[in-house]
Amino acid sequence: MKPLLEALRASRKTLLLILVVATTTIALSTIASMWLSKFSDLHFPSIGTIKTAGVKVYWDANLENETKEVQWGTIYPGSSNNVTLFVRSVSNIDAVMELKAANWTFRNGNGTIAMGPSSSSSYMNLTWDYDNATLGTGETVTVTMTLSVEDSLSFRTFLVDNDVREFSVDIIIWVVEK
Repeated sequence: MKPLLEALRASRKTLLLILVVATTTIALSTIASMWLSKFSDLHFPSIGTIKTAGVKVYWDANLENETKEVQWGTIYPGSSNNVTLFVRSVSNIDAVMELKAANWTFRNGNGTIAMGPSSSSSYMNLTWDYDNATLGTGETVTVTMTLSVEDSLSFRTFLVDNDVREFSVDIIIWVVEK
């Protein structure tokens, strides 16, 4: 036991250096973890308001549940959510449909606008699988819309810095003569 104590006394500076390095490493790791945790569980609810011209949009193939809104659910950076809808032509001409997303609006925890409304979003994209097939009067097609969310440091920073808690977008579907 005595030789061990003498060895410890002789290497006091080395032990002190090891203790300082270990403490500093733990402190820096804790700070980095706390900072990064702000970015790890970012999510927000989202709503898409459907606006139409020449078509009606339904949740079901029986065309009983018309909708004017899409609840995308909780969205995470790097994710994509799909929604399947049934679109029926109420136009009196054969036509093709077009899709546009507008009024992208991000709101903070106070409900005030953090960004938008704007005609496009740098961080999100709305697409569908409609193949531009001609839609006759009264005809119904099934479409799947996909909302894709970018996963980038700039988007995560935007969400955290602006305390973004929700977003909304107008989904515009209309027919044009073929």
